[in-house]
Amino acid sequence: MSGSSIENNQEIPESSAPPNFIRHFIEEDIQTGKYDGRVVTRFPPEPNGYLHIGHAKSICLNFGLSIDYHGACHLRFDDTNPEKEEVEYVESIEADVRWLGFDWKDHLYFTSDYFDKLYDYAVSLIQMGKAYVDSLSAEEIRRYRGTLTEPGKDSPYRNRSVDENLALFEKMKEGHFDEGACVLRAKINMAAPNMVMRDPALYRIRKASHHRTKDKWCIYPMYDFAHCLSDSIERITHSICTLEFENNRELYDWILDALNVYHPRQIEFARLNLSYTVLSKRKLIELVTNGHVTGWDDPRMPTISGLRRRGYTPESIRKFCERIGVAKRDSMVDLGLLEYMIREDLNKKAHRVMAVLNPLRVVIENYPEEQTEMLTAVNNPGEPDMGTRQLPFSKVLFIEQDDFMEEPPKKFFRLSPGREVRLRYAYFLTCTGVVKDDNGLVVELRCTYDPATRGGDAPDGRKVKSTIHWVSADHAIDAQVRLYENLFSSENPATEEDFKLCINENSVQALSGCKVEPSLATAMPGFQCQFERLGYFCVDTRDSTPGNPVFNRTVTLKDMWAKIKDR
Repeated sequence: MSGSSIENNQEIPESSAPPNFIRHFIEEDIQTGKYDGRVVTRFPPEPNGYLHIGHAKSICLNFGLSIDYHGACHLRFDDTNPEKEEVEYVESIEADVRWLGFDWKDHLYFTSDYFDKLYDYAVSLIQMGKAYVDSLSAEEIRRYRGTLTEPGKDSPYRNRSVDENLALFEKMKEGHFDEGACVLRAKINMAAPNMVMRDPALYRIRKASHHRTKDKWCIYPMYDFAHCLSDSIERITHSICTLEFENNRELYDWILDALNVYHPRQIEFARLNLSYTVLSKRKLIELVTNGHVTGWDDPRMPTISGLRRRGYTPESIRKFCERIGVAKRDSMVDLGLLEYMIREDLNKKAHRVMAVLNPLRVVIENYPEEQTEMLTAVNNPGEPDMGTRQLPFSKVLFIEQDDFMEEPPKKFFRLSPGREVRLRYAYFLTCTGVVKDDNGLVVELRCTYDPATRGGDAPDGRKVKSTIHWVSADHAIDAQVRLYENLFSSENPATEEDFKLCINENSVQALSGCKVEPSLATAMPGFQCQFERLGYFCVDTRDSTPGNPVFNRTVTLKDMWAKIKDR
């Protein structure tokens, strides 16, 4: 999008983001002078759970638009359901938004800030004859509403007088009625084609203490009533919602027009659907409360806190949200795209290190006893500015068990009896013998090395077909490593009859006795690195202790899920 002068002498700012229909609407409003050329968006989470990757899409969209158009984005907590809301969720949401790289500055709000004003708006609707207190039960209200093909019918309480409705609503506020005894409904049209418009509820009774207002209120506004009016109070210009609120836009407009108040523009976009993932808050809560995962920040969870703990970076998530774009139709995004984004990001910034997950002992018989030499290793081959480090090399090493086969197939080029390989940053190594335990399992290799090949090729020009990683046995640090796979084995678990039956039993494998190079002894929680040949890992922020690191695999070096599915 290029900057362009327009008739009212306002200018559309430059932006590197791809064009989409939301930007088209915003630029249309800027060009016509609507909202005086302002752009004010908002991100309105409910504080009853942790944010997930789907919320990240909305965060990046709303804050990104406000940045690109030199406006503002409000962080507003939709705290209208006291039974499910907690300060813990408020704090986690603020932390997640900040971690993603966005700042609401002084625009932090709560819907509960407006409870007095929202109550006054409800009273105004009653006074205008556009709202009434209904004493039908919830089940009766459902029956009276009708169906998609049949109109609803009026409640017998629909024609109560204004004075009676005002008195009843005041009694609701003062706590004279039990929960479910009555609700305040808008008086619109029980035969409306859009069922949302069939006298929707505006207020209900909830005798629960609120995390901010405590016991001041026992009635609380419904989302559709509170949301549009909160937007109006804050003078939001563009209220950007996910597609499931498209039918509710008619009610959004009706409430604002009925009260003749400032009127933002609601725009809907398709929510994120990610393969091998569930993003329903109800399902995520079920995973946590039933112990299928270890908590909201379990690295298998699609929550922002889970992705952060697993080693995802804010840059990779922002780039992912930019890449998938904004659409008006629901579609499924391949999880592989998200994994590609973190690989692309970590490839540039992660240190390369050596780690052996399933150690096999190697004794180099012709290496001098008690000798240790330091070898120079590159921290990141693609980023020279990241420098080098020193690796200790000694007579006894550990290599991966998978890097040796006693009877290798034709295309196996790693270590086997009589075969020579290169040790990364070190020497050519030849296997001369094996040591087995009483069960016939190989527990140690006997090898020789060529001193003339240190850090390079053989002087005589001979070649090897494989380079393997290693760590010095005398200097290695013991570590626990967790290998993560997809939490679900179904590509679309949300469509299964019971999504929990699709949980992948192999979604985490905890390995103990792993060996990592000594430079990782002081690695701090959150440190990200690439275990050469194995994948990208980070030091766990919850379970690691000084000298006892726990590493979470962020992502493999390439997409392995297609192979895993076919096991």
